[in-house]
Amino acid sequence: MYILSLNYVKPVSEIEKFIDEHIKYLKKYYKAGVFVMSGRKVPRTGGIILAKRVSLEELDTIIHEDPFHINEVAQYTVTEFIPTMTMDEISILKETLSD
Repeated sequence: MYILSLNYVKPVSEIEKFIDEHIKYLKKYYKAGVFVMSGRKVPRTGGIILAKRVSLEELDTIIHEDPFHINEVAQYTVTEFIPTMTMDEISILKETLSD
């Protein structure tokens, strides 16, 4: 699983110009089963996307499709992690490492 942390590098007024396209992008990857959860940071300095585990190459391709990335209004930081504990309702998100 990945935590994608977006940090705005332009004022929110610039971000708003691309928000509809960004939402379409998010919906595309929810439908594809890659994105699990997303939302704004508080204060509104960027956002967070939780993504299922895919290859880093595929993830890089996905990130490069984001209108925020294309229009250089946000930068991404990617953190990979392996969920080992969850609440029961989302236990399906746990991933295991094979020996």
